[in-house]
Amino acid sequence: MKTPPVSRRSFLAASAAAFPLARTLTSFGQSRKIPVGLELYSVRTEYGLDLPGTVTKVAKMGYEVVEFWAPYYDWTPAQAKDVRKLLDDLGIRCNSTHNSGTAVTPEGLKKAIELNQIIGSKYIIQASAPPARSIDDWKQLAAKLTSFSDQLKPLGMGTGYHNHEVEWRLLEGQRPMDVLAANTSKDVVLQFDVGTCVEVGADPIAWINVNPGRIKSVHCKDWGAGQERGYNVAFGEGDAPWLKIFDAVEKTGGIEYYLIEQERSPPGQEFAMAEKCLANWRKLRA
Repeated sequence: MKTPPVSRRSFLAASAAAFPLARTLTSFGQSRKIPVGLELYSVRTEYGLDLPGTVTKVAKMGYEVVEFWAPYYDWTPAQAKDVRKLLDDLGIRCNSTHNSGTAVTPEGLKKAIELNQIIGSKYIIQASAPPARSIDDWKQLAAKLTSFSDQLKPLGMGTGYHNHEVEWRLLEGQRPMDVLAANTSKDVVLQFDVGTCVEVGADPIAWINVNPGRIKSVHCKDWGAGQERGYNVAFGEGDAPWLKIFDAVEKTGGIEYYLIEQERSPPGQEFAMAEKCLANWRKLRA
């Protein structure tokens, strides 16, 4: 794939002037900036047609980070190097990847590590669980994640788990998310998908507060009750209590970066929805 002719210096200068999105705060005794990114699943149709063009357009909107989802695993190392050059030229980063299938097996992890190291990604996040019919199945997943974490830590990398709605529903009297949190090492990231938590009526603030330092990234996906709402609502227009969530993850959760995710967009409107979500983000963070 060819990298578009974008000057990194000129793009960074323009972005700094027009899109001051990262927020400086003091958390865990350190002053740091928290960037906002886009989970590229949000623009999956456009991405499938033109990866470099899509990433370039997302960067020009003002997003500072991107997260590649499962199809990245099919890249060759040479393709990953092209992507890294594109990211560097645009002045944006990929801090994590969204993984499923063979990428999160003991053998598949080797290739995931190689690709993530090339593109500069620190976290290899498991996107969903294999069929889990019992609490013991979830405990086995927790043990696997801890094992992966132990392998990745010497490399300056980490792993984690991205929740969906099933992890919030009771199984044998327990929530699988609680089981995963209790049975993984503290280094395993609990990547928090807010929309699925809100959808099932779980308390997002309570979840953050009982897992201090482990919510390194948040998928800012909204959900709204009512006909024709659900995941059709744009970020910031649903039922999630975003200001309270921001406060909790910045004071307690250990947030390193935010990722806006738009689950659904009208046909042909993925870029428009990504822009709308970012505009709503700016309003909330003003």
